[in-house]
Amino acid sequence: MTSKSISKAKSNLFFILSGIFIANAVIAEIIGVKLFSFEKTLGIPAAQLPWWNGNTLDFNLSAGVMLWPLVFILSDIINEYFGTEGVKKVTYFGVIIIAYTSMVLSGVNTLQPADFWVQTRTDFNINTAFTALFGQSIHIIIGSIIAFITSQLLDASIFQFIKKRAANTNGSKGIWLRATLSTAISQLIDSYLILLIAFYWLGNWPIEQVLQVGTVQYIYKMGMTIVLIPLLYIVHAIIDNYLAKAEE
Repeated sequence: MTSKSISKAKSNLFFILSGIFIANAVIAEIIGVKLFSFEKTLGIPAAQLPWWNGNTLDFNLSAGVMLWPLVFILSDIINEYFGTEGVKKVTYFGVIIIAYTSMVLSGVNTLQPADFWVQTRTDFNINTAFTALFGQSIHIIIGSIIAFITSQLLDASIFQFIKKRAANTNGSKGIWLRATLSTAISQLIDSYLILLIAFYWLGNWPIEQVLQVGTVQYIYKMGMTIVLIPLLYIVHAIIDNYLAKAEE
């Protein structure tokens, strides 16, 4: 197989991974307005984990966190095959798409609803519901974008640092270590940074609430990251097989 064919295979791979990455990042931003009970969804009792001042932690989460572990796994896959430059490209482009999506939704919310559309529901105001769901405030958008860029670039740097310094972890056997450690640190930053910016510095949340919500989100994200490790190896094997065939 010619070098041109190999280059095309790698370009196609980057295109596919980037598309899935950005799609999940944008969807996570959109659905993030819904808060749900993880325990109730599973039909189990509330966690009631001990917390400060006699308070407890339950797993009440933003729906967006369901997809972020997958986003970071995709980021690590891109990092594995295309390095930090590949992650930077897809991160910056992802931010542009997220910002563009937010602008479009904000613009759509300014459109005056058609009377017959509003009248299709008599039990609630469908336009008010639409505006409430898709009318993210500017401070949430700012916090989300800053946290996304910071955590992504940090994740990429830590991933490559481990890959270069720990020679015995190179290859598919050690990808779980690179991915888990880089995600553990970057998600720690991501889980709290967006809340600090959007709801503490630019909002009115007390620091106790920021720490409470951030801790619950971090526990969930890391738990899902560990659960998804087999998926990381499955995707790695599929890509290796794809590239090997391209080199034949």
